[in-house]
Amino acid sequence: MAGQASKDEEGGRHGPGPAMTLLLTNARILTMDGARTEHERGWLRIEGTTIAALAPGDAPQVAGAEIIDCGGDLVMPGLVNTHCHLAMTLFRGLGEDVDDRLYRYILPLERHFVGPEMVRIGTALAALESIMGGTTSVADMYYFETMVGEVMAASGLRAIVGQTLADFSPPDHADFDEGFARVEELVDRFAGHPLVIPSIAPHAPYSTGRAVMARIADWSADHPHVPVQMHLAESTLEVEWAKNTHAASTVAVTRDAGLLKPGLIAAHCLQLDDADIAMMAEAGVGVATNPRSNGKAGRGIAPIEALRKAGLPAGIGSDGAMSGNTLDLFAQFAPVSMFAKLRAGSRRPLPAVDVITMATIEGARVLGLADKVGSLAVGKQADLIRIDLSAPRLHPIYDIYAMLVFATLPTDIRATMVAGRWLMVDRQVQTLERDKVLADATQLAGQFRAEMARIDERLRQ
Repeated sequence: MAGQASKDEEGGRHGPGPAMTLLLTNARILTMDGARTEHERGWLRIEGTTIAALAPGDAPQVAGAEIIDCGGDLVMPGLVNTHCHLAMTLFRGLGEDVDDRLYRYILPLERHFVGPEMVRIGTALAALESIMGGTTSVADMYYFETMVGEVMAASGLRAIVGQTLADFSPPDHADFDEGFARVEELVDRFAGHPLVIPSIAPHAPYSTGRAVMARIADWSADHPHVPVQMHLAESTLEVEWAKNTHAASTVAVTRDAGLLKPGLIAAHCLQLDDADIAMMAEAGVGVATNPRSNGKAGRGIAPIEALRKAGLPAGIGSDGAMSGNTLDLFAQFAPVSMFAKLRAGSRRPLPAVDVITMATIEGARVLGLADKVGSLAVGKQADLIRIDLSAPRLHPIYDIYAMLVFATLPTDIRATMVAGRWLMVDRQVQTLERDKVLADATQLAGQFRAEMARIDERLRQ
């Protein structure tokens, strides 16, 4: 990688793989373990990809260890983005003020441009943004997901990559048989991969139908280690479809098809009643809420308090940048908290500690990764971020969780690590060539603009 030789030649944590032993010292540590243990000043030892020890106070002497003095910076688990469409970063801000932008621009542009190269460029842009924003695990669903997996593996991020199946002429399969073939290809390619987990992703109940959902449920039963992701109860359109077609709620239709099951990653979950929540809780579903995207679209507020009280784990997702404009999870924290407070008319719902819980260990539970990531604990993967606390807007710190939810920005993140490997050090991304990523995205955006102009000209005629 250009400009990288001097770091790689050092043989330390800034190179292509992890050193044997690393000591992070003089750090404020937020573990997000079951007791929500905090160390005002502590240390953490990493062996290879794994956290080997952590404790308050001064670090012990470890022969041969690389030592990094964190200077009082905050070290905490990396953030978990439970729902995203990575390649759609290329649609960010496109046609924002056009009422019919989905049908006027987005769908025609997808049909015209979405292929492996477009997905590569958009996913690389998303990976760069995610690393710089402190996200270490992402659940994605889109098209040409084998390419998504390749880019995420190269970037060093941990990812669940979901091949979307839908009936609305998606760009990478003409029918569901072809879609299932793409899923099989994805599973074969990433079976046993240390960072990339293949997934099957029916788009939504209304865009697959009950019969196809049942087929996916059968396939999933034969592939129990492959996660299932799906948009669920996202819109009034979906609710009306279920009511008019099946005389049931969209959640009930999903249950009757056999797809409401343990480990299902259900995105959005806005249009729910108490019976729906009870069904989801009984089934052991995980929820990925997307507050910024849903608020921006005016679609409603997810009943997060009710879902969590029913025992459902809920994580926070960015959705695609076409919808929410940013993959920055810090930009989601205040909205998810404030929406819960607005819904209840009180400051008490969804306190800051719960928001950070959702963004770390609870989000990891949603993705089935809580045994590996989401908290800093001995034996877990060393997926973590280092946050500079020197900005005036972060002081004074009475409540570290409130500071993270309402005041921290992604530019405060100094370093990002996944599996013991630094993906960013001192705001410099180590695994992607920033200039090339941005140049590729800019070039393709120019092609998008030209096609939009042609669309506008045809509509004027």
